[in-house]
Amino acid sequence: MLQLQAIREHKDQIISALKKRNIDGSALLEDVLVLDEKRRTTQTHLDSVLAESNSLSKEIGILYKSGKAQEANRLKEKTASLKEESKQLAEDLNNAAEALQTLLYTIPNVPHESVPAGNTEEDNEEVFREGNIPTLEKEALPHWELAKKYDIIDFELGVKIAGAGFPVYKGKGARLQRALIAYFLDKNTEAGYTEIQVPHLVNELSGYGTGQLPDKEGQMYHITADDLYLIPTAEVPVTNIFRDVILNETDFPICYTGYTPCFRREAGSYGAHVRGLNRLHQFDKVEIVRVEHPSNSYYALDGMVEHVKTILRELNLPYRILRLCGGDLGFTAALTYDFEVFSTAQDRWLEISSVSNFETYQANRLKLRYKDENGKSQLAHTLNGSALALPRVLAGILENCQTPSGIKIPEVLVSYCGFEMID
Repeated sequence: MLQLQAIREHKDQIISALKKRNIDGSALLEDVLVLDEKRRTTQTHLDSVLAESNSLSKEIGILYKSGKAQEANRLKEKTASLKEESKQLAEDLNNAAEALQTLLYTIPNVPHESVPAGNTEEDNEEVFREGNIPTLEKEALPHWELAKKYDIIDFELGVKIAGAGFPVYKGKGARLQRALIAYFLDKNTEAGYTEIQVPHLVNELSGYGTGQLPDKEGQMYHITADDLYLIPTAEVPVTNIFRDVILNETDFPICYTGYTPCFRREAGSYGAHVRGLNRLHQFDKVEIVRVEHPSNSYYALDGMVEHVKTILRELNLPYRILRLCGGDLGFTAALTYDFEVFSTAQDRWLEISSVSNFETYQANRLKLRYKDENGKSQLAHTLNGSALALPRVLAGILENCQTPSGIKIPEVLVSYCGFEMID
């Protein structure tokens, strides 16, 4: 959530920056300032009425003690009137504050200056590419056909149990899933991230804290009886550990990693591009989350990008990195790098990770602060990234590592899964 002070002081710069997202923020920010002025004016008026009421109450007490009951009673009539006025002002203040908060929730983060302008994913900027795209046999298959051929993923059985988008992993497919999770967690902990296990359901406050609510409310599974949400990513419960927390500067950096299943309704996703593992309602992901001092957050983001690179190098998968344009940037992010693996069998790039810096946007929602060297509270910066999401990594391994005799497992995973080939 954008800070009110920043909107007051830098309205024109924010309006200009939001244009990268193809948003005209002029009316929105003006409405924010009008509501903010109303809230502050009402607060000042309320404070004045309460102060007058308190002063009169003291005076009434003195008058009674002095035997001036008639004068005291006249003042009591006035305090009664002030009490009614303060009650109405308090209600007006609450309404203005709620309206202001609701409006602020609808404004996305300001893009970083390096974010390219653009409308769609076609305008994203490729900043890095590495790895050789393999030449496959003519009879090479996409992963959903390989899954059926080697009986390692059963999409039809998932439909029977739950519906489309809920695959069942079997035999070596299940073991490879488990191997990838363990491998990703080991790589992350070796890089200094503390492993953590978190709930797979969160309350509404947590959804608002990291920005999934109200922006992605329709994409989250909502358990209405308990008013809980199935998590779309481990980012939500892990980052909310720090909701309403005040840190010390010496606490930075805070680095967590966690494995969770993720649940997304993916409403409106149809067609061949979402076939097989390309788009699921339930999938596994290992996440990395950082809480950083503002002065270090972009160095940390670069470090997270390099970390994901090392994983993909070890998996020997061809990949590229995109700097997302304003039109494709997530609601809460200031800057995002997407990692994509090339699927030779599908002849297309598959997104497998997003690494983002949210700057103070989530921290402002979370009330996540730290005490600076002068003892003043400041907002921290939050970052997160997938390291990595399993479905499309698995699709890339199955498709790019297929041979006439079977699927050759990347060497780094053999010790984790206990076999070298799926045949």
